[in-house]
Amino acid sequence: MFPTVAEVLALDVLRRGSPQVVAGSGGLQRPVRWVHISELADIAGMLHGGELVLTTGVMLPDDKESLARYIDGLADVGAAGLVVELGRRYADVLPRPLVRAAERRGLPLVALRTEVRFVAVTEAVHARVVDGQLTRLRASEAVHQIFNELSVEGAEPEEVVREVARMAGAPVVLENLSHQVLAFDPAGQDPEALLDGWERRSRGVHPAGRTGHDPRTGWLVTAVGARGRDWGRLVIVDEPAPGTGPEPGERPHRHSVLLERGAATLALNRLLERDRESLERQTHRTLLSGILTHALTVSDVALRARALGVPLEGRRLVGVMLRLRGGPASAALEAQARLRDFTETAGQAVRERGLTALTGTLDDGGVGVLVSLGPSDHEHTALEEFAAALTRLTEPAPDGGPAFVMAAGSSVGSLRDARRTLLEAAQVADAAMHGGRKAGTFYRLPDVRLRGLLHLLRDDARLQTYVERELGPLLAFDAEHGTDLVRILTVYLDAGRNKSAAADAAHLSRPSFYDRLHRVERVLGIDLDQVESCLSLHVALLALDAVRR
Repeated sequence: MFPTVAEVLALDVLRRGSPQVVAGSGGLQRPVRWVHISELADIAGMLHGGELVLTTGVMLPDDKESLARYIDGLADVGAAGLVVELGRRYADVLPRPLVRAAERRGLPLVALRTEVRFVAVTEAVHARVVDGQLTRLRASEAVHQIFNELSVEGAEPEEVVREVARMAGAPVVLENLSHQVLAFDPAGQDPEALLDGWERRSRGVHPAGRTGHDPRTGWLVTAVGARGRDWGRLVIVDEPAPGTGPEPGERPHRHSVLLERGAATLALNRLLERDRESLERQTHRTLLSGILTHALTVSDVALRARALGVPLEGRRLVGVMLRLRGGPASAALEAQARLRDFTETAGQAVRERGLTALTGTLDDGGVGVLVSLGPSDHEHTALEEFAAALTRLTEPAPDGGPAFVMAAGSSVGSLRDARRTLLEAAQVADAAMHGGRKAGTFYRLPDVRLRGLLHLLRDDARLQTYVERELGPLLAFDAEHGTDLVRILTVYLDAGRNKSAAADAAHLSRPSFYDRLHRVERVLGIDLDQVESCLSLHVALLALDAVRR
């Protein structure tokens, strides 16, 4: 928004004065907030910082101590620089004490060898400042308009990231709390170079505040989340070329509004529902969502469900999650249409088998079913028959296998516990999507075990926070020192804490392996002889693997 001292000196009105920088050339990139004309020797008390002071020097003191105090006063208040016109007080050269003091404080000191109209200088610079403010205001309005449109349209994260990168003219990355990349746009740069060692590089960037600039890397970072729960970070990777850098205080501030609006759009769109369903499916989905989010009371859900012909009180309830395998790699609208059709097919299978159930989409890739069983209904048989009917009604996957994954939670005897069985089914389905195909018709919690459970929770900020708390110091140590202590710890725990077997598996001598284990203990501040510590670390390592996958 503000021109630099160097840019001001390049203006025609000042170039006519044959300006010569005699001291403080390292400060020529300072922004000039205003131009102040004064002949007073005690002008510093009237400044606020960022001013370029113009003077003929007629009122400056003669002794070197007073000249030094004059420069110190300007530097202390944060003046952008001092311009002295030669001819009235100083004929051909500025006093050496004045030059030495300015060089010592890094304050740009400029001598004008030809007379210029100071008022013309102020008009030219102030016009630049006002134009810059108007430009920034227009840019801010454009940012708000663009991201309002993206919010209304429910844009995908890739679209939002792409727009931020376009407007910033720099690569942009969206990451989760474990520093794993969710979406990115290289802005015309090499994507491999952008993402190479991303986790290690990102772990070293800790800006102050919710939005902050890291001067070492040039990154501008802001948190992404809503309702007090952050789930990631949005980063503008503006790494300066060797020997250059962004203008102090300029580039980060220029992009912070853009970055924060992008983050707000990402957070908002994650909360929006964008599917279009039949009225029946919408009603079912509203009830299922009300159960999961506590948006509806138990009595409200029971009343509305009963009105739909789905009694839920005094019956055994089983949550079921259905997830489509694969899915089209085409437009989001086509994927939504496929999911909508699959939801209607699931409802048809429910009716065909004579089941009583709520059926509706729960997220972008899954259909939830809350099956209500009477006293004479056999749970396993009912689920098997439903799976068989749904399989018959759906087209098989391209490889000939089932087109969907079906998972069921544990049955509960109260509507108050319906949320638990639905969440369990969703968790099992998510884990089963990444495991081998089960010979049976549906999955339950014992089928996925601990690795599957951690995999399905990989996007949960609480699990990512747990991994960072348990392994963060060790991951940071490896990243900083180029060690492999995380691998050593993994080998040791996979070997059942058998140090000899672990050393052989790591292809290290026992003394060397033991030494690395001791280093792990020092970095983490734990005792590997404690079973509970090892158990906690082993779970964290499995969770880290799930997050990285």
